[in-house]
Amino acid sequence: MSRIDKRFAALKTAGRTGLIPFVTAGDPAPEHTVALMHALVAAGADLIELGVPFSDPMADGPVIQHASERAIARGVGLADVLRWVAEFRQRDADTPLVLMGYLNPVEIHGYARFAAEAAAAGVDGVLLVDCPLEEAAVLEPLRAAGLQLIRLAAPTTAPARMAQLCEFAEGFLYYVSFAGITGAGRLSTRDIAARVADIRAHAKAPVAVGFGVRDAQSAKEIAAFADAVVIGSALVERLDGAGQADEIAARVKDFLTPIRAALDAH
Repeated sequence: MSRIDKRFAALKTAGRTGLIPFVTAGDPAPEHTVALMHALVAAGADLIELGVPFSDPMADGPVIQHASERAIARGVGLADVLRWVAEFRQRDADTPLVLMGYLNPVEIHGYARFAAEAAAAGVDGVLLVDCPLEEAAVLEPLRAAGLQLIRLAAPTTAPARMAQLCEFAEGFLYYVSFAGITGAGRLSTRDIAARVADIRAHAKAPVAVGFGVRDAQSAKEIAAFADAVVIGSALVERLDGAGQADEIAARVKDFLTPIRAALDAH
């Protein structure tokens, strides 16, 4: 059983909703990325989504776009991300970790090479926003290396496609709460609760909900019907400008602690 599967099984047994924070690797300070990851766990993260900086993150809003730009400007690339994951694993062998990003950096790195190096570093899953189910050239090396492929579903996903996503879901299925970019808009939980309930009834993996989750209240509302809550832009925004490891850890704690408490209280 993978680390992701073990974590969701433990959450289900405990009756808890998972907390999945997203951060961009290399932002706000490349040298403190590993410390940031440990701070996320200390503040209650059940799983980490680590964003791979990319110059054209089309699904992301301005906050994460700017985080990618800052990381790239500091020279951060995929090799750095994998090195930081390996360093994180020296102290944390249990927290599941998913790399989230886009196909281009993986293609440049080489599919088989990326798969082997990611697995060796301690990556558990990969979410490639612009990589569809049909891209066998990409997906086969990832599967062969033991990486789980995290899928995205959205309100605009057609029924036939949703059935495919539910059938092939592994690790967890990431449901985008509204049609738009990360960090935009306001959640209307009544509009998505029934949709998520239907997906959970058919998906072969737990369902995590993200995009638009900004605080303890919105996280608690999502927790009423999801297996996990993903929060990214609001956290990345809170970390912007933090330059030292202790300041980064303090901001993470201040931001995630009330969210963790709200999830555990629902």
